[in-house]
Amino acid sequence: VEASGVFCNKEAFRALRGGEYQVSDESSANVPRILLSDGMHLDVAHGTTTAAFEFNGGIIVAVDSRASLGNLVGSRTTEKVLPVTGRILATMAGGAADCSYWIRALSMRMRLWELEEGMPASVHLAAHTLAADLRQRRGMGLSVGTMVIGYNPGGFPCIYYIDNSGACVKGKRFSIGSGSSYAISILDSNKDWDMTMDEAADLAVRAIQRATHRDAFSGGFINVFHIAPDEDWRQIRRIDSARLPNPHSSLGTSSHA
Repeated sequence: VEASGVFCNKEAFRALRGGEYQVSDESSANVPRILLSDGMHLDVAHGTTTAAFEFNGGIIVAVDSRASLGNLVGSRTTEKVLPVTGRILATMAGGAADCSYWIRALSMRMRLWELEEGMPASVHLAAHTLAADLRQRRGMGLSVGTMVIGYNPGGFPCIYYIDNSGACVKGKRFSIGSGSSYAISILDSNKDWDMTMDEAADLAVRAIQRATHRDAFSGGFINVFHIAPDEDWRQIRRIDSARLPNPHSSLGTSSHA
């Protein structure tokens, strides 16, 4: 199904049309590429690779750290994961300034909400607050493709994808950015719910590593974070992708008739 540059399967399309978000003409105007394991994706020309998925031991978030300026590398140490609260994270894909501003503004609002209410903010509240803010500013040239990730009170894992058109989509695994097609292929190759923490972290590293080797706009460090129920998020890996072996170097070449 195609609607104004949004490609998705019939179920995802019905979910979008039946929810708060209505597909609009600017849905794919300035948004990075997004791939969901169920087939939905958006295409635009911004470089990065971010990924998140659920497993038995919590939620894993993995990102690269390269920032691109057109065909140039602007930075290889960009922090693409920002805290919203002690238990909620958000990733950055798209315009660095737009993502950083709106995620930091969201963090301020959620922390004030927690002070006023005396309880942790839910991922649902954070995601829909950000989506509402961006929906009000559709057509203003923003470039935001973010995931809001964490656990709702009660121990329910949540991963939301939000973009500058106001889309707010919940799922179990996402990959966003120019290298997302490479990362999601690795994530989809192992859907074992009962992975250990180390196995899940290794899978995340392999996914981002594949993107850094195949996508010219992804690179730098691979940063991996873990979120568990009733615990604050924490970073568990930081690896220089340039020091990792080429995952394709052992494939060799062969010819077949």
